[in-house]
Amino acid sequence: MRGTSGASLAAAQERFEPVLRSAGADGQTLGEQLFAVVAALDVSGPLRRSLADPSRSPEDRAALAGRLLAGGFDERVVDLVTGLARSRWSGDRDLADAVERLGLDAVLASAEARGVLETVEDELFRLTRALVGQREARQVLSDGSTDAARRAQLVDTLLAGKVDVVTQSLARRATTTLRGRRFVATLLWYGEIAAERRRRLVATVTSGAVLSESQQERLAGLLERAYGRAVQLNVTVDPAVIGGLRIQVGADVVDSTVLSRLADARRRLAG
Repeated sequence: MRGTSGASLAAAQERFEPVLRSAGADGQTLGEQLFAVVAALDVSGPLRRSLADPSRSPEDRAALAGRLLAGGFDERVVDLVTGLARSRWSGDRDLADAVERLGLDAVLASAEARGVLETVEDELFRLTRALVGQREARQVLSDGSTDAARRAQLVDTLLAGKVDVVTQSLARRATTTLRGRRFVATLLWYGEIAAERRRRLVATVTSGAVLSESQQERLAGLLERAYGRAVQLNVTVDPAVIGGLRIQVGADVVDSTVLSRLADARRRLAG
């Protein structure tokens, strides 16, 4: 989100954070209720447009949101959504996206309150790695034309009893509520939000050999000095990488692998 919508989301997050801190583990419930709001917005274009319509007064939009949520939702969720309805949005879908992001914040805050946020972040990353060679599973989990219950069952089969409840809940959501995204991409996004909550950047590192603890510490130190923030390293080993490292931090990619250098040399020769 950018511009007006980005500013509105940032303001809502600032207001919501004290609520999440006091909610503790109950943030999971708040998050699930916010996801229910997202589902309602996704299936009803007229509702989205009404709640984001700049020709209607902020109070009118807030009153509509309040009427829709009255009785069935936690008052903290009602207060948040009515506040979002008062805000200005560049487009009606930006409103639904903002509610989803706040729902994720709430669910991850519940993990943070239980002291397992780092575990959830790591489990989300490990799940994406485990699916690297599972093309059929990735396709099924990203296929909106298949039954959502079947996709959720596949996630449960993979994860039940093996990961934190927040990890499993988010993985189920990533497949049952695709919202135009693919399953693995959604998990990576969730992991980035978890890292952001821990005030860390995520650096995905691919190496041809296992990095020692001291090597990882030196690499993290270099990246932290470069970015001015703490960095969470997610390291995978790929035997196809002959040497060097491929490092991705957000949109930044540093590729020093031998294969990359060979490919670059071939391009130069071809040119």
